[in-house]
Amino acid sequence: MNTPAHSHGPLVMEAKGLVKRYGSVTALDGADFELRAGEIMAVIGDNGAGKSSLIKALSGATIPDEGEIRLDGKPIHFKSPMDARREGIETVYQDLAVAPAMTIAENLFLGREIIRPGFFSRLFRCIDKKKMLEESIARMNDLKVGIRSMTQAVETLSGGQRQCVAVARSAAFARHVVILDEPTAALGVKEGNMVLELIRRVRDRGLPVILISHNMPHVFEIADRIHIARLGKRACIVNPKNISMSDTVAVMTGAMRPEELPHQAFA
Repeated sequence: MNTPAHSHGPLVMEAKGLVKRYGSVTALDGADFELRAGEIMAVIGDNGAGKSSLIKALSGATIPDEGEIRLDGKPIHFKSPMDARREGIETVYQDLAVAPAMTIAENLFLGREIIRPGFFSRLFRCIDKKKMLEESIARMNDLKVGIRSMTQAVETLSGGQRQCVAVARSAAFARHVVILDEPTAALGVKEGNMVLELIRRVRDRGLPVILISHNMPHVFEIADRIHIARLGKRACIVNPKNISMSDTVAVMTGAMRPEELPHQAFA
């Protein structure tokens, strides 16, 4: 079941008038976005609607030509995904970016390995595998991810378990926002539900989540609000409890204008 839409919570992330051009193609044409504390905001749109360009701008993967992004009310300017990570924004892309031959614990700390204390340990970057293992167990237990051993290689896991490792890694290090790009794509029903339950737990721990998905049943099952992107702009934000899936798809594809929706459909 959905929790109540958090339409009145404080703004965590906001974008105004984002424009991104690639030559003669305008991917974002004055796009707006807002994410509030304690919510799962789904972003949906037809192919070419600009949702991928929007997410890339919010995660630092691309630099918008115009517009402004604010985090906790303060303007921010990302030049790379590392800038976004430094601000506590973690993104999980469809390709997961996990190292199959490495253990779960090593994957959780990939690129952020814990170095042993002491001058020589820091000098030679001696990794504290024991502490990484202990913290991995604690963090996965905190998110109730049921994986037998943190020392097993990621390549031994199922697709759903690998996705859970990627999501758990983002939740472990995010301070502001978790962005998930098609997290249930190519997963079966059982594994898809496992990932959805983990996303709920991430949200319930206080981290707002941006969810990009083509899977409308999953969007309606888990989202608190739905951002509909169309033609490089935000068409509207709707409450999944007060609008049908067919009307949502109609707005997304242009078969229905947002003005034709009843007032209670908006969030």
